[in-house]
Amino acid sequence: MDFNGLSIDQAPPISAPLRFFLTAPLFGILAGIVILFSESSVLINRYSIDAIVVTHFITIGLFGFIMLGALTQMLPVLASIKIARVRMVVALSHFLLVTGLLSMAAGMEYSSKALEFLALSTLGGGFLLMILSILYAIKDVTNFTATIKGMLVSLIFAFLIVLMGLFLLYEYGSESISEIHLSIANIHSVWAVFGFAGILIIGVAFQVLPMFYVAPRFKQFCKRRVVILITIGLFIWMLLNIFLPEYALVAKLWIATFFWAFATTVWIKFNKRKRPVSDVTVWYWRSASIFLTLGSFLWIFDEFFKHEYIVMVAILIGGGFILSIMVGMLYKIVPFLVWFHLNAKGYMSIPTINEMINKNLAKIQFILFVLSLIGFVFSFYMPEVLKYSALLFIASMVLLEYNIVVAAEVYRKTIKTKPEFDMSAFSNS
Repeated sequence: MDFNGLSIDQAPPISAPLRFFLTAPLFGILAGIVILFSESSVLINRYSIDAIVVTHFITIGLFGFIMLGALTQMLPVLASIKIARVRMVVALSHFLLVTGLLSMAAGMEYSSKALEFLALSTLGGGFLLMILSILYAIKDVTNFTATIKGMLVSLIFAFLIVLMGLFLLYEYGSESISEIHLSIANIHSVWAVFGFAGILIIGVAFQVLPMFYVAPRFKQFCKRRVVILITIGLFIWMLLNIFLPEYALVAKLWIATFFWAFATTVWIKFNKRKRPVSDVTVWYWRSASIFLTLGSFLWIFDEFFKHEYIVMVAILIGGGFILSIMVGMLYKIVPFLVWFHLNAKGYMSIPTINEMINKNLAKIQFILFVLSLIGFVFSFYMPEVLKYSALLFIASMVLLEYNIVVAAEVYRKTIKTKPEFDMSAFSNS
């Protein structure tokens, strides 16, 4: 691994990111359970209650928690900044988001206005607390690398989609649906996928691929121009979608082209690695490239079929691209966090990063995950496949949770013993 340019002394306590990482797969399991007891015809309608609940269990509970955990850990290390009162901020935000997401799901499923308005305040408070705390910390950054710029842009999109989400939830809870509700919902979903998650992944890839995989570095054009070009495309798409929807396809082509180019670039860089050793995280990056390519093209063609396949697009891009990379990075980040924090405390006799998670279980989890996504796509034409796909997805999330817990247990058990060396004398505190 290449740790050049990292400020590891600024790393937050391990409990901060782990809190989010350990919770994320649990919401994946809940999403799978809702799918298991839903009908295919209901889930195909993205505005149905079950579809909305599943979508937010995955986007907030799974994507969101992993991304917030990664930002909490990576920004201080990459940008040499500190999030003020990070323990309190993370603990409170985590509590509010868990409470809000469960309240929203229960409120929608059981038509409870009280729970829906509880969700409005807790989700808004949890997200805004984290986003604004991170943005406030970024103001002290002196060296804006391509990765930090990508993170900053993605956080701005996150702030905007949170405001949109709160507006949508308020209108839903108050039963006062305005004429622009569906337009805002469409922008909210597209910006969440491509603006927040997509740009964050691209920005992180600039740093992660050379660091973890010893892959060739990205060209300066990619680092300097791609994020801003995608951002421009997303704003143009928004304006066209509102005022000239018949021309929105032009902006979709613009956005899809850059994401397809990113998918191709990732595939090529993995082929050119200096040490082409394959593991399950490489499988995840490669499969993400394939799913993103398929999803990008389908997103374009869906325009000609009156959005008949938009849910399939969400499966390919949301599950196949975003979630694949999120899970793959968990298998890198969590063992690295455990190893780093134990090593910093003076523990030397600890498992290596590659030994903390059972490789065979990780491979089984990957296979179950990919099979579940393929099954979800086929359930459009064979509804009976949906139940089996849901079971595969639940099993993959259970295994993911187990694998993360095993790595976290290494830290918990080791910290109870006496370190080989007392590192407290070297601490800044």
